[in-house]
Amino acid sequence: MTPSRSLLWATLGVSLPALPAAFYPALHELWLVLFWLLCGVLLLDALLVRKAPNITLSRSLRHSIPVGVWSKVGLRLDNPGARPLRLWLHDHHPGGFECEAMPAALDLPAHSTGYVEYRVKPRRRGDAAFSGCDLIVTSPLGFWHHRHFHALAEGVKVFPDFQEIGRYALLATDHRLSQMGVRRRQRRGQGNDFHQLREYRAGDALRQIDWKASSRYRKLISKEYQDERDQQVLFLLDCGRRMRHEEAGRVHLDQALNALLLLAHVAARQGDAVGLLTFGGADRWLPPRKGAGVVQDLLSRTYDLSAGQEAADFLLAARQLMSLQPRRALVVVMTNTRDEDHTDLIQAIQLLKRRHLVVVANLRESILDEVLERPVSDLDTALQFHTVNGYLEQRRKSLDNLRHQGVLTLDLQAPQLPVALVNGYLMIKASGTL
Repeated sequence: MTPSRSLLWATLGVSLPALPAAFYPALHELWLVLFWLLCGVLLLDALLVRKAPNITLSRSLRHSIPVGVWSKVGLRLDNPGARPLRLWLHDHHPGGFECEAMPAALDLPAHSTGYVEYRVKPRRRGDAAFSGCDLIVTSPLGFWHHRHFHALAEGVKVFPDFQEIGRYALLATDHRLSQMGVRRRQRRGQGNDFHQLREYRAGDALRQIDWKASSRYRKLISKEYQDERDQQVLFLLDCGRRMRHEEAGRVHLDQALNALLLLAHVAARQGDAVGLLTFGGADRWLPPRKGAGVVQDLLSRTYDLSAGQEAADFLLAARQLMSLQPRRALVVVMTNTRDEDHTDLIQAIQLLKRRHLVVVANLRESILDEVLERPVSDLDTALQFHTVNGYLEQRRKSLDNLRHQGVLTLDLQAPQLPVALVNGYLMIKASGTL
């Protein structure tokens, strides 16, 4: 229980007459009456406020929220008592959340209901918990503040931000994928799965003509094929220390997960099965499966993933994948490597290539490109420019080595990854190399 500003002013008001009472004895007894009267009022006010208010408190929130996005939380307070209440309340949101409009003040009349709404934004994925709410009640006469804690524990799951997936689904419905950079490659019946018969168009190959149907309809009829379905896409996700790198408040692992979920959504719509193997931290295996629910399965298995403190072992992960996945698949390796990792990475890729088609998505820190774009004005900036340029040149040589072995490589900044992965996947589907 703490004194309010009103108590301090009341104490000051009673203390001021004490000075003349020290020189005029006739005023001494009057001052004592005022003093003891104030003490009695303060004591009574303190006793009234110590009793916990008869308040029913409830919280409303979504129990699955995306990371890095503002989400609303609502508090409802019911006051069935006959006394109006002046309150300050503070909801104990998880420590890793940013918060707006909290603590909040509320005047709650007797026999009424009040509402408080505020926003939270989680900075990390995973499980989080709201423990309860502090209510600071002002005494009836306003001289005291007393804190009462209401236990109101609720858990919440912080998922990757699936806004990119929703945007893709919307644009795919409206046939406007080019707005997000996805290039739909037009094919002229080069797939292996029969799709439909249609009238002959200029440019169709002779092997596409269905002569029986053409003779029946007395006009040229072509067979149209579509990309093969029922293929498998498998993500090999690095959760080692390299993926802890943070840019603009987002670690590389979070951005890789967003790209993974987007490509999983696209592949599921294409009729392919999608699976996941993580390494370098928490080892998780999700066998490839088809259907619209695969993205939800990936979300539930990856929302609490975090990058570890140790270096990822690419060769060990490749051996594990080869034992778990006997069928040929498109293996997408998502990582962030340095020069010292390339030998291990190349050995792992050579092992995977014996059975699978491999794509290596290698994330690059944006600070490297920023250094190259800065003007060279003195010795320090010149040294930085040549050091970074030399590092990137060595990086390019290592990736060229992988390309010569038939591996599709992507070397890009994390924000470029989602669209680049989708374009790479569509290119592979169009070429029929899987």
